[in-house]
Amino acid sequence: MSRIMQFVLRLLTWWNDQTLGTQLFTWRKGVKVGEDDQGNRFYQTRDGKKRWVIYNGEIEASRVSPDWHGWLHHTWNDPPTETPMRHKPWEKPHIENLTGTPLAYAPPGSIRRPVPEERRDYEAWRPE
Repeated sequence: MSRIMQFVLRLLTWWNDQTLGTQLFTWRKGVKVGEDDQGNRFYQTRDGKKRWVIYNGEIEASRVSPDWHGWLHHTWNDPPTETPMRHKPWEKPHIENLTGTPLAYAPPGSIRRPVPEERRDYEAWRPE
């Protein structure tokens, strides 16, 4: 892809990466607060009124963990880098929403499974 095409894509599309406007705003007014385990970078303005994330890779909101989500939405003031959330031992690690992907949950007997299970709790009606 040519450099001009990359520039036009960054200028006009937000789903490929941060736009040029976001990059300039981040450069001028942003203070990096931290980074999560997926490489997403979190910023805020110097006065702390605005907070945002620059995704590493696909821009998908469900990739933000609950720790950072609460900070982004001003649920708590301190970022997880300063005050980590306490997690229960039974909690599973955060994963993004997999709906619509091959890794989405498919219950037993679903035709979306690679090898659907034989159903014994259902008997098809047959006309006599």
